[in-house]
Formats: sequence, structure tokens, C-alpha cells
Amino acid sequence: MRNRSSALAPIGTFAILSLSLCGLSGCGNSNSSVQAQSPAPLPGMPPVLDPRNIYSAAGANMFSDKVKGHLERVYVPNNVTNIIDVIDPKTFEIVDSFPVDREPQHVTPSWDLRWLWIGADQGNTLTKVDPFTGKKVATLPIEDPYNLYFTPDGKFAIVVAERMRRLDFREPDSMKLVKSVSVPCRGVDHMDFSADGRYAIATCEFSGEMVKIDIVNQKYVSKITLPKGGMPQDVKLSPDGTVFYVADMENHGMHLIDSDRFEVTGFIATGKGCHGLYISRDSKLMYISNRGEGSVSVLDLATRKLIKKWQIPGGGSPDMGGLSADGKTLWFSGRYHKEVYAIDTDSGELKARIKVKRGPHGLCVWPQPGRYSIGHTGILR
Repeated sequence: MRNRSSALAPIGTFAILSLSLCGLSGCGNSNSSVQAQSPAPLPGMPPVLDPRNIYSAAGANMFSDKVKGHLERVYVPNNVTNIIDVIDPKTFEIVDSFPVDREPQHVTPSWDLRWLWIGADQGNTLTKVDPFTGKKVATLPIEDPYNLYFTPDGKFAIVVAERMRRLDFREPDSMKLVKSVSVPCRGVDHMDFSADGRYAIATCEFSGEMVKIDIVNQKYVSKITLPKGGMPQDVKLSPDGTVFYVADMENHGMHLIDSDRFEVTGFIATGKGCHGLYISRDSKLMYISNRGEGSVSVLDLATRKLIKKWQIPGGGSPDMGGLSADGKTLWFSGRYHKEVYAIDTDSGELKARIKVKRGPHGLCVWPQPGRYSIGHTGILR
């Protein structure tokens, strides 16, 4: 693994480096120098507030005016019963339920934070929910919307069509198809974007691979095979933009992928069935769900060392979820236990265990801090 000094700005994302023609060590008394600059950020992408932290606009309770008046709710898609359960996070009680089409997988905030989208991949629909009321307002016919992301400039929605082996770039409100990009792997499902927004990498669950996508030109670039194959799940960029963490449910930990070189540089064992990845509100920690053993691991992002492991009392199957706006409660769906977990991020204690319908998956905690959404269950920057 390549060492990086915390005192240096991340190379290949935001940094502008003054390099001597003879290298970093200089060239005698020569004053000759050249400026090496990383590519400009994706045009139209809101500028990063702090180059050392891409999540700097999504700290505790840093709400956009766009979400003022939105109901505080946790939306739980149950993909066996095709029901969305809606939880009040203050009372930990289900306050509403409504049907959607077959196999709802994830609840996703739109780029502009105006809507929530529910993707039913077997039903081939996206359902739009009004977060002011918590009610669905429209259902659109969309092929295979297993997952949903938005380019950091807000120009495109990307429907992850897993069984079709495609990434469909769509107009972000009407969801009209603009361009389909085929990917040469099986089980494409989760994504994240580089710090400059110019490319994304996606996990291919059934072939143990990762693919790189050019966002500027909407095209496939390349792929890599993970060590020992594996079953990659969630992927999350480090706050400094230098490393993608990739959860591997089969190898029970996270691969580290250098964001500049698109190469695997290390592995961190976390627990059986490593699955979902979430960044703390202060961007110092990562919470990792270990679905196969009913636990949550906590990673110190500065040292890349695991510092805690919280076991869910009586067992469980924590899958996908999200963090409360104040960062004090971590929410996960219990995929195989018909329940949702609310975990105290200070103590690791289980605050609530809420019974829901069968097959809870990509729940969304809403509203979230941040200026815009890049998708999934609520990744805001």
C-alpha cells in the first residue's frame, strides 16, 4: 500500500503540485519548473468546500434550504412483500406503509433533493415520493432499476440495470433515456464517483470485478478483477479522495483501490459478509455492516485501522442503511430478519429494533445534510 502524508493535499483530485523538472528533490540551482495539475472538476459540479474532505458540505445538521419542511422519516423497501414501510425516527414506530411494484431495492434522494425515488427492478418501475408528505406521486416505467445514482453535476441520473449489464444515463427528472452503456461484467450494482466527478467505479457482484466509467463522455473505460474474485458490494470514496473502499461479502472485508491508478492496494478484514459502508458526519470514521455475522465494524479513516466492533444483541443481518442528520444514530435494514436496527454511534448500543415486512433492503434516512445527492440510499456532498 502506498503511504500518503496527511499534510499533503490528495494527488490526482484537487492538488496542484509544483514539480522540478529533475523531480521532487530538485535540480541544483535550476529555477526551471513545471506545473502539474489534475483535470478540472466535472463542469457544473458544485465546488468542494474543503479539498481535504469531499463530504465537508454534509456535516451534522448542515441542511440545504431545499429540504426545509421535509418529513423526518426512514423509508424501508421490503423486496419480498413489495411494501414500503415508513418509520418515524423519533418514536421508532411505523407510521405509514404503501405498495410499489415487484422487488423494491433502494430508496434514493434525487440530485436536487426534491424527490425520493424507489427502484423496483423486477417490476421495472421507478416510483417518485414527495418528501413533504411521504406519499408516492408518480410511477414511471423504467427497465431494471436495481440501483440509482446521479452524476455530481446533476446532468444525468444513472439507472444501474443489473440483470441487463448496463448503466443507463437518463434525464434526471423525467427519466427519459439518453444513453445506455454496456459493462463487460456480471452483477453491476453499486457505484461511487471520483472527487472531481469525472469518473465513477462500480462493483460487479457476480464476477468479482470493478469497472471504471467515464462520466464526461458516458462510456466504459476499463475493469479490474479483485484478488480472490470475491463478491463486491458497496463502494465508498475516502474523504480525501485518494482511496475507494469496496465491501466484499465473500472475502469478509474491504479492498482498497487507489483512486488515481484504479489498482487494488490493500485489504482490511472486517467481519463475515462485509456489505454496507457509511461515513461519519465528521468524516473521521467509517461504519461497516457485516451482514453475515450481525455486527458493525468501525474504521478510523486516518489510520485505516478498525477500532471497534458492535454486535447486534441476539444476532441480525445488517445490510444497507444510513446515518441520522446529527450523526448520532446509525440505521440498517435487517435483510433476513424482517427488522430495522437503530444503533447509537457513541456507544454502539442498539437503540431500537423495529419489525418490518419481509426482505428489507436499501433504506433511506431522510432528510440528510448536504447540497446534492449522488444517489444510492443517500450519499450527499
